Amino acid sequence: MANSAVEIGIAHAPHEVPTSFELGKLGMWVFLAGETMVFGGLMGVFILVGISHGGWGPDGAHVNWLLGAFNTLILFTSSLTAALAQGAARVQDSPRAKRYLSATALLGVLFLVIKGFEYAGDFRDGFTPLAALFWSFYYVMTGLHVLHLFAGIVVLFGLMFMVTPRTPAGWLERKLKYVCLYWYFVEAVWVFLFALVYLAPTAG
Repeated sequence: MANSAVEIGIAHAPHEVPTSFELGKLGMWVFLAGETMVFGGLMGVFILVGISHGGWGPDGAHVNWLLGAFNTLILFTSSLTAALAQGAARVQDSPRAKRYLSATALLGVLFLVIKGFEYAGDFRDGFTPLAALFWSFYYVMTGLHVLHLFAGIVVLFGLMFMVTPRTPAGWLERKLKYVCLYWYFVEAVWVFLFALVYLAPTAG
């Protein structure tokens, strides 16, 4: 009888961790779905208002699309280093995963620095949130994205400092899946913002 209980426990034990992992993954997807609705709603309103006004006129032509394009390249590169961190974790190379995590976080910091310079230039030229409706949308959408990116950087640095040579490979790989999923979401949002806020008004 005791042996049967032990066998049942052994048979079911391996399923406990994957179950919790899938719940965590589901929670992350639910969170990202909510954030997608927030950003999607803002972008949808931005598009509809722009159409109703017959375009954004000269206001949209003043965005610094070169800095926006450079920041897009930075985020693409950061997603590559994030993927490399995941790859290193899969082969149980914690030191290499930590280096790639550090690179991803530092690229995120570089994005924020460049965005700060861009905001400073916009304010210096008089393009404040109250200058025109376009700039109100611009600061709300890009500012919200900056907050999400900053949160991702904090998590990346936190995870990086938690990683040691003794860190279990399975734990690190699981955490990286969550963190990188969020990071890829932040990158995807920026790609849409870049096309919508930087390129479309300029082309119009």
